[in-house]
Amino acid sequence: MIKNKIIIILFFLFTSFAFSEISQTKELKKLFKNLKKIDDSGNTNFFEKEIWAIWNKHPNDDKLTNKLDLGTELMYEGSYGFALKVFTNVIKTDPSWSEAWNKRATLLFLMEEYEKSLDDIDKVLAIEPRHFGALSGQAQIFIKLKEYEKAVKALKKAKKIYPSIKGNDLIPKLEKLFKGLDI
Repeated sequence: MIKNKIIIILFFLFTSFAFSEISQTKELKKLFKNLKKIDDSGNTNFFEKEIWAIWNKHPNDDKLTNKLDLGTELMYEGSYGFALKVFTNVIKTDPSWSEAWNKRATLLFLMEEYEKSLDDIDKVLAIEPRHFGALSGQAQIFIKLKEYEKAVKALKKAKKIYPSIKGNDLIPKLEKLFKGLDI
């Protein structure tokens, strides 16, 4: 009797988690479709904010969302060591959450740990290939490393996903840099 109740409770828990993830996936698909077809930055701003809101919310664990928020707050306050511990803990708890990797990549960038940041960005893009924020961050790192051709490739990938993304004006300037032309 008790065993059957536990099985039923577990079934409903797992089912609600699956529905939450499916709901997020469907909403993201719709938002990215709109983001790609609208070339007006005012409207794309709305879609961008909605995408970030979904990325920053864990699909089925509010505690992880709260931890990510705490790590982000610590990062912005300059408490990099504590933020790193928080983000790493979130990643260990759910390594399939792309935004946890992205936040840690951002932190590592701020800490000037560029290679580690690039490694985390690779994880983000393996989980969420449409992550224009990670692609933009990747471009920033490549610019810091004076790898302008790689920066342009990252920005062009971001532009395919988000045509009116900030930073589009950098592409021709960077192309001139890696072609050896004066800007």
